[in-house]
Amino acid sequence: MVRIWLLRCNDQPEKIKRSFSISLESDRFIRKTQRERKSSSESEALDELLRELMALRQQHLIEDAYTNHYDMLTDEEAGEQHAWGAFAETQLSEGVR
Repeated sequence: MVRIWLLRCNDQPEKIKRSFSISLESDRFIRKTQRERKSSSESEALDELLRELMALRQQHLIEDAYTNHYDMLTDEEAGEQHAWGAFAETQLSEGVR
């Protein structure tokens, strides 16, 4: 069973209280992370870990989108992209001088 409570403090972000069952290994990892990062609580340490994971997933989505875009280019489009890149390099190097 999962219980949820909304907690609101003046300038604090909205938080909910959750109750989970986790493995002993996960519990040890959260506690170790809390100590290493000097987090104020296990909840804060877990929240930081989840935010990092979400950011990493977002980064992978963006990288996958770029890869998919360039993988879908025809040979002609890829050649055009290469030509624009070469042109941009000449413009950048001229601006640096």
